[in-house]
Amino acid sequence: MTAAARNDVPVVMEGGGVELRTQPIGGGLSVGYISLPQGTDMGPAMKGLPDDSCQCPHWGYLLKGRLRMLTPDGEDIYEAGQAYYWAPGHVPLALEDCEFVEFSPTEDFDKVIAHVKAQAG
Repeated sequence: MTAAARNDVPVVMEGGGVELRTQPIGGGLSVGYISLPQGTDMGPAMKGLPDDSCQCPHWGYLLKGRLRMLTPDGEDIYEAGQAYYWAPGHVPLALEDCEFVEFSPTEDFDKVIAHVKAQAG
């Protein structure tokens, strides 16, 4: 598949206002449509991964909101309208309700999603 409209991409994780839709789009990459309500801290869900952080790189665009990204180098703030690259070793915290679309290596992203689902129990 080379095109993936948001509403056609399956929901793979949801709860508490968090929604993740993802599917492979080719070239070893998956597209992700992600919604995080204000206050969502992904830190607890990342516990147990190396450095207790997401180890999958992501390239994307923040459609709505503000997000704080904790990295080994400190923290950065991202706002609606910004494109981004998040290297492995990051933990997001939604400062406002956020929506973003991103592209990630499918195999790496699937590992992180499986871990987060297991943490949610």
